[in-house]
Amino acid sequence: MNRRELFSQIGSNFKSTKEFKPTIRPPYFKTENDFEKCLLCIDKPCVISCEEDIILIQDEKPTISFKQGGCTYCDECAKACLKDILRVEHKRNIDIAVKIDMIKCISWQNIMCFSCKDPCSYDAVIFDGLFKPIINESLCTSCGFCIKACPTFAIELSIQNI
Repeated sequence: MNRRELFSQIGSNFKSTKEFKPTIRPPYFKTENDFEKCLLCIDKPCVISCEEDIILIQDEKPTISFKQGGCTYCDECAKACLKDILRVEHKRNIDIAVKIDMIKCISWQNIMCFSCKDPCSYDAVIFDGLFKPIINESLCTSCGFCIKACPTFAIELSIQNI
C-alpha cells in the first residue's frame, strides 16, 4: 500500500454525507443560456474530445467532474463543439473557487501531506510553515487536479462569477 492509498483509506472517514456538487461548465462559454443549444447536439463531441475524461453530460448539457482528474485548458472541447457554445475566444478560468477545509485537511492536523501541492502546475498551493496548505487565489486556475489528489476530501468548491 502506498502513501496515497493509506491516506485515502484514512480520509474516507472524513467524507461528508452532504457533499456540495456545483454545476461546473467547461471554461469556454459566454453565458449559461448558451447551453440550451446543447439539447440539439447528438454526438457530444466536447465529451469525446476531452483527453482528461472530465466532461460529462448532465441534463443534456456538458459539465465537469473532477473525479477523474483536472482541466488542462487544452481547448479541444471548444474546437470540437459543433454548436459554437464552447469557443476558444471565450476561454477563462473555470467558474469555481477552490478552498481547503482546515478540519478535514490532514496537513492542518500536523501530518505531512503534499497531495494537493504535487499536481498543481500553477504553484497555487502554498504552505504556511511546514504544514497548513492554503490556495493562493491569484494563481489558482480552478483546474481541479488538486481535488482528485486530496486523500481526505478537504478541497471544497464554491461557485463564483455566476
